[in-house]
Amino acid sequence: MVSLKDISKECGVSVAAVSKALHDAPDIGAATKQHICSVAEKMGYFPNASARALKTKKTNNLGVVFKDEAGRGLTHEFFGAVLDSFKKEAETHGYDITFIHNEMKNISFLNHCRYRNFDGAAIVCAPFANKEIVELLDSDLPVVAIDYAYKGRTGVMSNNANGMGEIVSYAYQQGHRRIAYIYGETSRVSSERVKAFYDTMKKFGLNVPDIYVRQGVFHDTNSSEKITGDLLELPEPPTCILYPDDFSALGGIAEINKRGLRIPENISIGGFDGSSLSSVLSPRLTTVWQDTDQLGRETARRLIQLIEHPETALAEVVTIDTKIQIGESIGIYRET
Repeated sequence: MVSLKDISKECGVSVAAVSKALHDAPDIGAATKQHICSVAEKMGYFPNASARALKTKKTNNLGVVFKDEAGRGLTHEFFGAVLDSFKKEAETHGYDITFIHNEMKNISFLNHCRYRNFDGAAIVCAPFANKEIVELLDSDLPVVAIDYAYKGRTGVMSNNANGMGEIVSYAYQQGHRRIAYIYGETSRVSSERVKAFYDTMKKFGLNVPDIYVRQGVFHDTNSSEKITGDLLELPEPPTCILYPDDFSALGGIAEINKRGLRIPENISIGGFDGSSLSSVLSPRLTTVWQDTDQLGRETARRLIQLIEHPETALAEVVTIDTKIQIGESIGIYRET
C-alpha cells in the first residue's frame, strides 16, 4: 500500500506538504499541489478510509433500504434499474453504497446505519408503515425516500397522476368507456393513481362501477390473474383493464388467454412502468414509462446535498415526469 511517506520521497517534499496537497489545503502552491496529486495518482495511492473518516467526520458510504415484499430482490426490474442509477450517481460523487437489512438480531434499520457510520440513507423500497422505517425517517440521519413523502423529509416520485391520466385518456380516445383498474397495495403511489383514474373518468363524463376498481398486489401475477377473471365474469365486463405494473399484467394476460380471448380484439389491457418486458410482449403492451434513471440519480443527488450542504438543502417532494408508451394492447373499441 502506498503511504504519504512514499509519495513525499518520490516528490522530494515533506510528508506534511503531501498531506496538505491531498486534502486541498489553501496554504500550498497550486503547481506543487498539482504535481503531488499527479504523482499520488500514478503511484495508486488511496487514502485510508478510517483515517479519512476521522478527519472529515464522513465515511462516504450511503445506506440503502431495499426490502421488497414480493421477494424478487434485485431481479425486480423497476427497483433494480432505480438502484443501478442511484449507485452510478453516488459513485460520481465519491460515495459507496451498502444495503441495510434488519436480519441482524436486535438491531433496527436506524441502529444498523449508526453501527456502520453511514453518512445518510436512501429508502428505495420498503413497507413505509413499518415502525423501523418510521424510526429511520424520524431520526436526525439524512434520509431520502423513493415513491414516498414524509413530513420533513425529501421524497423523489414519478408523476403518477399524470401517467394514469394519460393512459386512461388514451383508452378513452380508442373508444373505451368501460375501463377497469387494478391497483397495488395501499400507499401514496396507489392513492395518487386511483384518484387520477377517477378524476380522468369524471372529466370524460363516465361513471365507474365500484366493482371496476379493485385492489391487487404490485408485481404479483396471481392476484392480477384472479381479479381479471372476476372482472371478465361480470354481467357487463370492462372492455379495457389497467394493471398496477407491467409484471402484474402478465397475470391478466394468462387469464385472458385461458379463456380463449384475444388482446386487443376481445379485451384491451394497459400497464405501468415502461419496463423492457412491455416491449417484448406480443402484442406490445401500452404502458406508462417511468424514468428510472432520473429517479435513481435525483435521489442520490438530493441525499448527498443533505449530507454535504445541510444548511441549504430543503425537504421537498421531487416529481419526475412520466410518459405514455403506446403499444398495441389497447385497441380501438366500437360499441356494437
